[in-house]
Amino acid sequence: MVDPLTPTLSGVKRLDAGLEFRWQDELTTVVPIIELRYMCPCAHCVSEISGKRIIQRQDVAADVALVDMQPLGNYAYRILFNDGHDSGIYPIKYLHQLCTQSHE
Repeated sequence: MVDPLTPTLSGVKRLDAGLEFRWQDELTTVVPIIELRYMCPCAHCVSEISGKRIIQRQDVAADVALVDMQPLGNYAYRILFNDGHDSGIYPIKYLHQLCTQSHE
């Protein structure tokens, strides 16, 4: 069953500038890889207790690159980076939120 509150991702394209996310609601956003890495929602990057971000922007190398992006069912993607970080699971709702914030 599809959750009507979950945005529908209609496409992802790898660009030099980052990842381009296209949504069924006609929002199209390019999110830089460095921003995706910094905004990782995993427990290594965000405190499970306080919800505060553990890593700082300066902790992410300027040349961080995407190694792979793997779908997890219909609800999320696991994104792997060249700095060895591979524990980030990015729910579709979270990716849409990142894209929406980029347009504000």
